[in-house]
Amino acid sequence: MSHSPVSSVSSPAPLSFHPPAHASLKQITTLDKDGQEITTVGFNRFGFDSEVPLDVLRSLYLRSHYVLSTNNLDDVNDLDSGAAEIQHAKFLQGHAAYQSKSIYHPDTQSISYTTLSRFPPVKLLPPSQRKRILVTGGAGFVGSHLVDRLMLLGHEVTVLDNFFTGSKTTVSHWIGHPNFEMVRHDVVEPFMIECDQIYHLACPASPPHYQFNAVKTIKTSFMGTLNMLGLAKRTKARFLISSTSEVYGDPEVHPQTEEYWGHVNPIGPRACYDEGKRVAETLTYGFQRQDGVDVRVARIFNTYGPRMNPYDGRVVSNFIVQALKGEDMTVYGDGNQTRSFQYVHDLIDGLITLMNSDETRPVNIGNSDEFTIGEFAELVREIVEKVQDQDGDLRMRRVDIVYKEMPTDDPQKRRPDTTRAKESLGWQPRWTVRMGLEEMVRYYKAKMAEGSI
Repeated sequence: MSHSPVSSVSSPAPLSFHPPAHASLKQITTLDKDGQEITTVGFNRFGFDSEVPLDVLRSLYLRSHYVLSTNNLDDVNDLDSGAAEIQHAKFLQGHAAYQSKSIYHPDTQSISYTTLSRFPPVKLLPPSQRKRILVTGGAGFVGSHLVDRLMLLGHEVTVLDNFFTGSKTTVSHWIGHPNFEMVRHDVVEPFMIECDQIYHLACPASPPHYQFNAVKTIKTSFMGTLNMLGLAKRTKARFLISSTSEVYGDPEVHPQTEEYWGHVNPIGPRACYDEGKRVAETLTYGFQRQDGVDVRVARIFNTYGPRMNPYDGRVVSNFIVQALKGEDMTVYGDGNQTRSFQYVHDLIDGLITLMNSDETRPVNIGNSDEFTIGEFAELVREIVEKVQDQDGDLRMRRVDIVYKEMPTDDPQKRRPDTTRAKESLGWQPRWTVRMGLEEMVRYYKAKMAEGSI
C-alpha cells in the first residue's frame, strides 16, 4: 500500500460522539491524581495522535455482550436493561448501537452468538498517516487494550496470537472490520507480513502460565523475539518489545532505575520468564547495534485492568473476585511485601508514546504509588463494598483477609523510578489506584451478572 502523502485528503477531525444520556442514572466521573476529570486517554505527541474518548473505549469492555432469554425466543430480556444496565451505564451513558447481542439461555446454559451489526466508529486517516501495525500477543490482556486504541485511531492492525493465555473474545468485536486481521500463529515460528510498526507483546506473563511449560516460555522469549526482530529488519519496521520489571529480579536497589542491572536467580522457578525477558532485551539491542533495527524497550511494572484473567494468580484479580464472591481474600506471606500497580490505560498511553518517540534506551512504565499487599487487600475490600452499596447488593458478611505461605523467589519490593519516562516521553500515570480498581470491580461484577465468571 502506498504511503505517499495525498494532498486532497485533509487531516481528520478528532473523534467525537454524543451518545444518548441515561437520565435516570448519575454518571460516574473518573478523576485523575490531580482531581481533574479524565474524559480522554492518550496524547498527541511526537507526531502521533493517540487520543480517544474514554467512554468510547469503555464501551468495548465494560458493556455486557449477552442478552438473557427464557425458552421462548420472543421473550428476550436485554442484560443492558434493568439491573445489569446499572452495572454499565453509570460509566458508559450509551454507545449500545455498536454492540453485538448474543442470546444467553440460562435454563439450558446455552448461548446463541451473533456478529456485530455495526462496528464502533474509527478515525478516517489519510494513507500518509495510516500505519500498518502488527501486535503479537494482541488477544491478551494488555494486547487487546492496545488493539482497541490503535483501531479507534484508524490504523490497520494485525493481531498474532496462539491463544495460550489470550482469548478471541477480547478482540472479537473487531473481527470482520476492514482495518483488522486476526491470525492464529505461534511466534516461535517465523511469520511474514508487511508492516510499519511491531508491538511484540507475545509471552505468558503470570507465574501459573509461564511456569506451566518453562522451556516453552524461554523459547517464546528467545525465538519469538528473534523472529519478530528478523521481520522488523526485513520490513524496516520500528520494533517495540514489552519487557518487564522482572528483569530486576528481587531488587537490592529501591526504587529501580533503568540503569540497575538486577538481582535474578537464574535457576529458580521464575527464571524461565525473568531470564527469558533479559535475553530478549539482549537480542533486541544486538539487532540495533548489528543491523540498525529501530528498537524500543518498555519495562512494564505491575499492571491491572479489565480483561485480566480472573484465575491467573495475579494479586489484583484474585482479591477482587474473592471479595465479590464473598470468599476470604488470600495474602501470601505476612502482607508486608510491596507492589506498585498501574492501570492499563496508563500503560497503553506509555507504550504508544514510547513507540513514536525517539527514545531507544529501556524505559520503565509503571506507577510509583507503593502499597503493601496487606494494605492493598484492605483497599480492594473497601472498594468492592462501596460498589456493592451503590448498587444495593446485600452482603452476607464482611470478607476476611487470610495469610498463607509465601511462594519461592517472590520479590519483597518493587517500585519503578519513572524519571526517564517523564523526562523523555512526557508520560506519567494519570489514574489513581482507587479509580482503576473501581472500574475493574464493575467489570468483574458485570461479567458475573452475564454468567461468564
